[in-house]
Amino acid sequence: MAEIIHLIRHGHHALLGRTLCGRMKGVELDDLGCEEIARCADTFTPPPSMVQSSPQRRCMQSACILAARFGLPVEIVPALDELDYGEWTGLSFEALAGDPRWSRWNEQRGTNRPPGGESMRSLQKRVVAHLDQVRNDHCSGTVVVAVSHAEPIRAALLHYSRKELDDFLSIKIDPGSVSTLSVDNRGLKITGINQRVPA
Repeated sequence: MAEIIHLIRHGHHALLGRTLCGRMKGVELDDLGCEEIARCADTFTPPPSMVQSSPQRRCMQSACILAARFGLPVEIVPALDELDYGEWTGLSFEALAGDPRWSRWNEQRGTNRPPGGESMRSLQKRVVAHLDQVRNDHCSGTVVVAVSHAEPIRAALLHYSRKELDDFLSIKIDPGSVSTLSVDNRGLKITGINQRVPA
């Protein structure tokens, strides 16, 4: 079994906090984001055995920074992809604030979904299924770095902390943060959430 799985949120980008990027094409790290991820690489003891990434460019950039530090390839994993926000993809948060469906979804993540998009429950199922597979498929001592987005990481942590999806705001996931799952005979347990490396 794998020993440790580090869940890394991609680094900062210029649209962060202004636009719901979701699966928008071409969203890239800025200089701050590259620095955040480079600092993350200094924290892994023992060093990772493998690096996985969401297919989104900002995650692949982050994963490549980490992989280069340890001389590892990057495995692209669709299960780590961002939530599909459907019709909301690319809208500003200012525009979304006036949509009652946006308010409803943020109040009841367990039972709502973005229009034309993916439910939080579906997201949680695919991410957790992948992490459980990683746990079972790799030999003892394997340390996995999985670079993803706030919502997939949050959904996984809600599952392993046995919290409801409606409690999603109880878990904060910052850009360039590290959340850690450790493996024991009973499964995966959380040993760190939203850990940041100071500049």
